[in-house]
Parts: sequence; C-alpha cells; structure tokens
Amino acid sequence: MSANGTTEPVWSVSAVNRAVKETLEGAFMPFWMGGEVGSLLIHRSGHAYFQMKDEKSQIKVCWFGGAQQCRTLGVENGSVVEVFGNLSVYDVRGEYQFSVKKLRLAGIGTLQQRFEELKRKLEAEGLFDPAKKKAIPLLPRKIGVVSSPSGAAIRDFLQIINRRFPNVEVKIFPAQVQGAGAAEEVARGVEFFNRPGQADVIVVTRGGGSMEDLWCFNEEILARTIAASTVPVISAVGHEIDFTICDFVADLRVPTPSAAAELVIGRHDDISAKIDRLLKDMCFTVQNRAQSAAMKVERLAGKIDFYAPHRQLDRNKQYVDELELRLESALKLFHASAVRRIDSLNASLTALDPGRQLERGYAMVFEKDGRTLVASSKQTPDTELKIRFADGTLEVKSL
Repeated sequence: MSANGTTEPVWSVSAVNRAVKETLEGAFMPFWMGGEVGSLLIHRSGHAYFQMKDEKSQIKVCWFGGAQQCRTLGVENGSVVEVFGNLSVYDVRGEYQFSVKKLRLAGIGTLQQRFEELKRKLEAEGLFDPAKKKAIPLLPRKIGVVSSPSGAAIRDFLQIINRRFPNVEVKIFPAQVQGAGAAEEVARGVEFFNRPGQADVIVVTRGGGSMEDLWCFNEEILARTIAASTVPVISAVGHEIDFTICDFVADLRVPTPSAAAELVIGRHDDISAKIDRLLKDMCFTVQNRAQSAAMKVERLAGKIDFYAPHRQLDRNKQYVDELELRLESALKLFHASAVRRIDSLNASLTALDPGRQLERGYAMVFEKDGRTLVASSKQTPDTELKIRFADGTLEVKSL
C-alpha cells in the first residue's frame, strides 16, 4: 500500500531505468547511423565519447576502446562519420545513447575501409619503416618494369628512356594491372626480377584511375612481395594524387610513370654532368699545382744561393767581427765598473781610518807597548800609557 493509502505499485527510479533499458535495447538490432561529430572527448581510459547530430537532432555516442582508432582515422569535431552499433541505456543517469562497434568516415566505401585497415596492419608490422628502404642504384644497368605492355604508362616510360639514354637495358614483365588476378601477376613480375642478374632496379607502374581500377596495388599479396624484394622497387602507380599500399611499401614512390623514367635516367645525366665538372676541376687543380711547383723551385733556388759555402763564410766572418765588438764593449764596461768599485772601497776605508778621527780632536790611549788600546779608565796607579794625538804621542802614568 502506498503512502496515500492506495494499492497502486510505486516504482523506484532504478527500476524504471532498468525497464527502459531492457525494452529499448531489446527493440533494436545493431544498425549503421550517420551524422556529424560534436563534443568529442578522447579519454585517457581508451574510450571515446561524442555526440552525433544532423540538422534537427543529436544523440550521445560512446565507443569503448575506440580512442586509438579515432586518432588513426583523424576523427575530430565536425567530422562526418558512419557508426555501426546498437542503442543502449546508461541507467545511472537515465540517458539513452548509441554504443559504437565500428566507425568509418562518411563516404568511405568498402574498398577504402579495406585500404585503411590493411595500411594500419602493415604499418604496425614495420613494412613502411624508412630504415628498411633500400637505396635506388645510382647507375642501374638493367631496369625491370612490371606493367601492362599495351598501356599508356609503359609507352611514356619507354619514350623517355629511349630519348635520353637509349643504351640502357629495359626488361618488361607483362602483367595485368587491373581486375581479378592482377595483384598476383604483378607480384610474380617482382619475384621474376629478383632472380640473379635480371634487374638492378624494379619499376612497378600503371596510369591513373579510380580506386577500383588501382585496387590490385592495394592487395596484401603484392605489398608483402614488394617488401620482401631484395632488389630496390620504385612505385609509379596512377597520378600524383593517387596513393596505394604499393607506394608505402616500395623503396621509393614517384607520382607518375614518366617521373619514374626521369628519375632513373636523370641519374645518368647527373653523372655525366658531374664527370664534366670533375674534369674541369682536375684541369684547374693541375694548373694550380704546376704554378705552385714553379714557385717552390724559385724558392729552393734562392735557398741554394743562401746556403752556398762562400755566403756562409761571409756570414761567419761578420759574426766574428760582431763578437769582437761585443767583447771590447763588455771589457770596457767591466773596467769602468771595477774602477767605480775600488773608489767606493777606498772611500769606505778612508772614512773608517782612526787617524782621520784624531784630526777632529780625538785621542787614542795605548798601553806602554803603543799597540794595545786601553778601553777603560780603571787602571793601576803609575801604569805607563801612551796617548796618540793627530800630531804626535805623549807618554803618561795613571793616577
């Protein structure tokens, strides 16, 4: 019984949401839905959340585990996409949403979807790694071409080759380049030119066309054959705007068949031009070295004259003369210095001479012998002494 006394059942919010969830999710089978992406959130959990909308409505969308694929496909706000999945209810909030299982950019058909999937697969395996790309030979003697023998691509390629370098050896492996079995035939051509001595470089080529026309160059069997090739492979498929899996796997991609021919033969022209430059540089170098050698001979001739015996004798004589002059000057300086030193010592001796002190009124007292100085007034009475003055000597007795 309810609070108002009736016997009508009262549902909880959770029960209502669960009922809606069971009803809604059971009513729709999985289906494709298209619209524009908005409010995109790539969560660090690896999930993607966004809204899909058209001119009149919008619906919440969740893609569990789809964050990386969104990044790979370049999905962003404003992208028009097609999603495959089913309706679900997030019963915690009572909101219904679309749960994505697959996503593709709008307008991309089955072929484009297959292209993107194979591209991601092979890239993850490292088949596009630039470090694995083989260098194109600088001067290939044998060029292997895998293409339709009746197509415009091979005609354009051969026309450029014959016009610019007719002596190069070109081998053609005829292959279908469109339709069922074409990928296998092109792959066999690549394998053929991998045989010893068949080719120094392989060119896989055909003209432009739709994705359907070029599809054999997107097949996995051909991609793996090119990746396994020991001979460098150039991909020249379609026009400049066309890209195939073959382009990514090959060692070098060029936009057109004509560009492939220009690339291969252009290297011959580059080498010829380089040889001409080297010849000019060599002539210039030889001339410079000859001039340098002549100047060196002149310098050596001058050195020979400089080191001639009579020149050396003259320089020795001059050196002896200079030494004599230096010795005379040194002796004069030494004599003058010795004289000055003697005069200084004489002056010092004179200043210290006791007789000079007597001239100033002093006297010196000696014992009776006249040689021993008396330094004290304490003497025995009647001791005989001698007093020396500047002008003579007196004999006295102490008191």
